[in-house]
Amino acid sequence: MTTDHHVPHVPFKALTIAGSDSGGGAGIQADLKTFTSLEVFGTSVLTSITSQNTLKVDGIHPIPADFVAQQIEAVLSDIGTQAIKTGMLCNAEIISAVGKTLSKIYPETKPIPNLVVDPVMIATSGATLLDISAIETLIKEILPLCFILTPNVPEAEYILSNAKLQNPGFVSESGKIDTLEQMRLAARDLASLGPSIVLLKGGHLPFYKSTGKALPQELFNSLNDLSVEMEELELVDLIWDARTGVFTELRKKFLRTNSTHGTGCTLSAAIAAKLSRGHEALDAIVKAADYIQSAIRDGLTVGQGKGCLNHFHHVVPRSIEKPTRFNPHPLTNYLLKACEDDWKAYTHHPFVQGIADGTLPKESFIHYMKQDYLFLQTYARAHGLGAFKARTMEESKAFADIVVHIAEESKLHIDYCTKWGITIDDILSTPESMANVAYTRYVLDIGMTGGLLDLGLAIAPCLIGYGQVGQRLYNDPKTVKGDANPYWEWIKNYENSDYQSAVERGVANLELQCNIQQPSAHRLKQLEEIFRTATRLEVSFWDMALHRL
Repeated sequence: MTTDHHVPHVPFKALTIAGSDSGGGAGIQADLKTFTSLEVFGTSVLTSITSQNTLKVDGIHPIPADFVAQQIEAVLSDIGTQAIKTGMLCNAEIISAVGKTLSKIYPETKPIPNLVVDPVMIATSGATLLDISAIETLIKEILPLCFILTPNVPEAEYILSNAKLQNPGFVSESGKIDTLEQMRLAARDLASLGPSIVLLKGGHLPFYKSTGKALPQELFNSLNDLSVEMEELELVDLIWDARTGVFTELRKKFLRTNSTHGTGCTLSAAIAAKLSRGHEALDAIVKAADYIQSAIRDGLTVGQGKGCLNHFHHVVPRSIEKPTRFNPHPLTNYLLKACEDDWKAYTHHPFVQGIADGTLPKESFIHYMKQDYLFLQTYARAHGLGAFKARTMEESKAFADIVVHIAEESKLHIDYCTKWGITIDDILSTPESMANVAYTRYVLDIGMTGGLLDLGLAIAPCLIGYGQVGQRLYNDPKTVKGDANPYWEWIKNYENSDYQSAVERGVANLELQCNIQQPSAHRLKQLEEIFRTATRLEVSFWDMALHRL
């Protein structure tokens, strides 16, 4: 008796012809991860093996060209494919073997299925990976077979300069690619060499978002230096479809990160994967570009050197990118932008402006100081609740440190009140205002019913906002300073290093909790609402103080 076992059919297949990256971030390894991530069965043909890690490449061993051809025939004669991508082809012999083998398997009557060519020829360091004879072979034997070509700017320049040398009759309008117009000219020139579609990647030519001008090349190497401040940059990936004569621009934010190893490999693999699944060319490129942007945003640090992409970012989606040295506070930055109007109403409140120019009525300030001390008592309890609910000693200490800071601040608060003629008895005999009750009970309620991140976001507007106000007023030339302003000491208290250090610790704890939890998009909206509500309660607190309610 025999039993039939159901064998699932694999409908989508893609082949990568490329080199191996022993570090796992690029090459065949990146391609197969990408295929799997995008639900495509991946096959592979090795053109070279390398000895490399995140710090260096210290060895490249090309595979014999005839064995590369043998691999291609073995895979395609049995498994077949709906798309092929090529990566590092290493030398002229291998390039020729790939071109001739594909042409033999797919004669003119049977076109090569969706050949995506990533012309890997210039390393990130700027070193040339293919010699002139290999470039000549690529131009003559691969580009005429190519459906989509995906060069970056240096690669495009290198291909075109060699095309001109090989063929004096080759007409090229493009020169140095340093503007969007030059990208357009170069893309058309590249298409004239055979590809149906050219995707000219703009990663090496970022533009200032405000002006549209290219970043000067001398600043390009400073992109990974956080000490060099730069305004927001954007990338333009330019698509030229020679079949329709249409340009398409894909614009996206330039991400300052060093987790970019394998970007070119992954993009071409993602395009091939989408094509194998039946997507039209433009749609495949757009979806692959979106995939890459998220993979870079959620990049991984796996060694001591350059980071790599997260090929499985969409399997466990992140609503907030992980903290990096380029963006150490992604959650905080997101919340401040999402709640921008409420945040400005809080940190630029008329009460704050009265503090800045010294015009705030004395009675309002005294009322505020009394209520603020009562608030600090509950604020300390909230942090104590955080220490109680923490699951690790490190988390408990983070909240406990803030409690200690609040206790020290309360002593300074009493000393400062004394200078204003306010005694501790005056404070303790003062009824708690309704604005104070609403705010403090909200914080405690969130702390009791939610988790550590919920609690952290309920108390964050107070901690972060006072730090921002203190720094802004202290450095603002319009602020009345010194003895001329009765509130100058208050400003200095929230600008000083002790308070700013407390803000840094609080923000770091928020980011840590967010990175641990990786909230979904729905969960992020809940957290955003907690932060926004607490911010609005801060506005009510200022209203209460200003009008002595």
